[in-house]
Amino acid sequence: MSEPFSLNEALEFGVQTINRRTEPAVGPWRPSPQSARELIELVDRCGYDSIWVGDHIAFAIPILDPLMQLMQAAIWSSRLKLGTGVYLLPLRHPTPVAKQVATLDLLSEGRVIFGVGIGGEFPNEFAACGVDVKERGARLTEGMQVLRKLWSGEKVANDGRFFPFPEVQMLPIPTQVGGPPMWCGGRSDAALRRAGELADGFMSYVVTPEMFSAALKKIARAAEHAGRVITSFGTSHLLFARIDHTYEAGVEKASESLSVRYAMDFRRATERYAACGRPEDVAERIMAFYRAGVRHIVMDFVGPYEEKNDQVEWFAREVKPLLSEAA
Repeated sequence: MSEPFSLNEALEFGVQTINRRTEPAVGPWRPSPQSARELIELVDRCGYDSIWVGDHIAFAIPILDPLMQLMQAAIWSSRLKLGTGVYLLPLRHPTPVAKQVATLDLLSEGRVIFGVGIGGEFPNEFAACGVDVKERGARLTEGMQVLRKLWSGEKVANDGRFFPFPEVQMLPIPTQVGGPPMWCGGRSDAALRRAGELADGFMSYVVTPEMFSAALKKIARAAEHAGRVITSFGTSHLLFARIDHTYEAGVEKASESLSVRYAMDFRRATERYAACGRPEDVAERIMAFYRAGVRHIVMDFVGPYEEKNDQVEWFAREVKPLLSEAA
């Protein structure tokens, strides 16, 4: 079977912002506009390619709205790509989301990558939004189709199960023709089929390089079965990482903060999925993902909140040069 898309050779790097406190603290955590701006400007200055934000309505720890964060980032950096990793589209009606994302893409001059996924690990946030968690996959599929229709700038209608509406024309259109690229997250067979049938890219999370490679093959089969001819397809991985002087120290600090973030013991998952240790250890892990087909690594630096900026600089200074053959 021939591949329905080809991969660029260059490896790009992004940073997942820490918009929430990642370790126990006394009293409520409140984000600082000044610290947010400092982080965006640091990521830009260090030569990364993109900035990414996560999404939840209600999470184990405080989290900000993703699209509002990216609009701020668009003001503070005129160069960085702006990504959602991933936006939980099933929690919302896609029509107002289409307007918001089109506005962000227009005002950022076409820098948006719209990563979408189903979520579901926190069922109460679906209940709070009046959405049946069992319908999240079907809602995402229809929601993506609605976004594409509305971003065309034509008069369109939708007769779907969840979001029917009569003919309407949404203007202005996004800067990127047809709208921002949509990258699908997820690990299930249904998610990989959706990526092959509808998406412009795939964004993985808590997988190994071997799992990523296998996922790409399933996406390729789904695209071929759907009759798609894809000339460009984004491949991305959100990588938990902790640079430290030893592997053991990196794992310890990473697993401590991730266990707080996800309200569970994340030690074994950290050892299996994260990139921890010396710069050369982190670089080696990234190269394994590159060989598996990843072309956009989104670094989620974990550990004490106050050390986030140091990790951003350390990676740029000592890890990126080790990856020059891919970058």
